[in-house]
Amino acid sequence: MKKYFVTAISTDSGKTLVSAILVNALQADYWKPVQAGMIETDSNTIRKLLNSEHSIIHPEAYRLQYPASPHAAAKKENIVIDPASIQLPDTDGNDLVIEGAGGVLVPLNDTAVVADLITQFDAEVILVSNIYLGSINHTLLTAEELKRRGIKVKGIIFNGEPNEETERIILKHTGYKKLLHVYPEEKITDAVVKAYAVKLFEHWYE
Repeated sequence: MKKYFVTAISTDSGKTLVSAILVNALQADYWKPVQAGMIETDSNTIRKLLNSEHSIIHPEAYRLQYPASPHAAAKKENIVIDPASIQLPDTDGNDLVIEGAGGVLVPLNDTAVVADLITQFDAEVILVSNIYLGSINHTLLTAEELKRRGIKVKGIIFNGEPNEETERIILKHTGYKKLLHVYPEEKITDAVVKAYAVKLFEHWYE
């Protein structure tokens, strides 16, 4: 079983869509260990985007109601997130796509951050970089932290309107492989996810 951890350079960067694409391309299981503040959970969104009886979606270890950083949402509910209690689900040999909460330094409690889960799970990162003014800095800072922690990175997926110079300089400084570019779509459907999954799979083993 291979474990891929989808993280990003900011919140609302397209992690869930990218996770759906990965699950489709790899016929993998999906898991979001910590969910905070979504009426429509990311797991439910994945179910709709995949529209497949073959997709196995594992329940969250922590399902929090308040829309905030996991540590703050947990505090509102008198809960302390204990990373040691978060155990990988049994995938029966399938690869596992793990979706993180926010970016790598989002706090889970007063001492642990999302990056600690990546290390705990010994997962390989798929980094989502949504393109906006300032995204170069945010992407390079994220890459530096991943390198500092010795975390393996499979590659980067860009999200948004293409910007050739932004992508070029990010790839040059990080040394990461570009896996895919997800463009703005009028509507995200299971057909859109499948089309991107085909593109991703074509270059996955290069």
